[in-house]
Amino acid sequence: MRRIGNALAAFSTRWIPDAFVFAIALTVLVYLLALGLTDHGPLTLVDDWYSGFWGLLEFAMQMSLVLVTGYALASSPPAKRGIAALAGLPRGPRSAYVLTAAGAAVLGMLHWGLGLIAGALLAVEVARSCKARGIKVHFPLLAAGGYVGLMVWHSGLSGSAPLLVNTEGHFLESEIGVLPLSETLFQPFNLVFLAVMLIGAPLLILSMHPRTEDAEEIAEQPAAAAAETADSASADRPQTGARRRRDRKKQLGRKNGTGGPADSGDRSLSPAERLMHSRVPVLVVVAAGAVYLVPELVRGGIVGMDLNLLNFTFLMLGLALHGTLAGYASAASEGARNASSVIIQFPFYAGIMGIMEHSGLLETIAEWFVSFSTPLTYPFWAMMSACLVNLAVPSGGGQWAVQGPIVTDAAASLGLEPGVGVMAVAMGDQLTNGIQPFWALPLLALTRLRAGRVLGYSAVVMVFGIVAASLCITFLR
Repeated sequence: MRRIGNALAAFSTRWIPDAFVFAIALTVLVYLLALGLTDHGPLTLVDDWYSGFWGLLEFAMQMSLVLVTGYALASSPPAKRGIAALAGLPRGPRSAYVLTAAGAAVLGMLHWGLGLIAGALLAVEVARSCKARGIKVHFPLLAAGGYVGLMVWHSGLSGSAPLLVNTEGHFLESEIGVLPLSETLFQPFNLVFLAVMLIGAPLLILSMHPRTEDAEEIAEQPAAAAAETADSASADRPQTGARRRRDRKKQLGRKNGTGGPADSGDRSLSPAERLMHSRVPVLVVVAAGAVYLVPELVRGGIVGMDLNLLNFTFLMLGLALHGTLAGYASAASEGARNASSVIIQFPFYAGIMGIMEHSGLLETIAEWFVSFSTPLTYPFWAMMSACLVNLAVPSGGGQWAVQGPIVTDAAASLGLEPGVGVMAVAMGDQLTNGIQPFWALPLLALTRLRAGRVLGYSAVVMVFGIVAASLCITFLR
């Protein structure tokens, strides 16, 4: 496995482009496929592309806030201490890989947003802790471990399609009714698949550990960023009068091009600046947030948590743990620097979804898989079609909206339970995240790695997952 993993990593590093280039290349590929397989002409397809281009603006903002609020929460002093304690558990490279991959998988099963951001942050902190303690780990492989949660999320408690068909009034209720989770997420084949991934994926990751001399450790933090981190940590600590004056002197010294306090004089913070360093505004906001948040979490639990509630939870917890608006603003500013790739690339994926949906290419692909399926083989082929469609429509809920009607109709015509069709789409949707940079964008931003450095390793996990899911959905239902 070490040779296979290293070979794929070397291939992907050399040939898989930056995630932005990948999005453009995928746009061209989907355009050409639609041109050849549908009746839409060149100009009509451009209209289809633009009609979807701005369709993910709300989602892009939500994802950007997941990154910013998650980063700010994780960089608060209490969270840093907790992550540092967890990251300090590994006593060698193998336990580092297992901890990161298993932790990301469990988080992804609980909620995809937690798996997305916390898995990435766990990989970064484990890498830093190992480097500080002289344990040499291969950082791109560790980052791939932090991405495992996105290859199990749709089989977990936040899976879009299973939760949607469990909701009264969903758009397919007249065809399949309301499906309880016992017919989707808690089917034996799905539970066995999750168990196999929870055990197998971490073992697969650690089996690809390169030789010690070939391991690439996490890069040193740039000096400027280190200074900003130090300032943030300073801002997070309780602000005594003396500390406020010292911090103000440092800030004035920088503005004047000096570092010494002698040039700035003995000035205290202004009333406006005191508000930024006071705990009172934070207490007011967090108290108001708790009034809404606690009943919502008690009523719906983590299963009922959507992106808006997740971001709200991250925001309130981050403010509470930082203690001051100044500390939180500094951390959020650093997180926002990492969100640019998400903001720029999401419209291109929305444009791809526009081509797939409006041209009829999605229906063409799904119906082709149905044409040669039997009751035994259809769940497998439906899953494989979802694997393929996910490369162009990487939104789980969006993919179900356009592929769900086709799959459920085919399942009914073959005498299959609708829940099997739901889970076939869910499993396929999540597995090819292993080679799809769309969902890896926050991880790539936080780790500052190119897509090719990570996706070669995650592709191995993806192949393992496809084999496991294929056997489970074919023979255990």
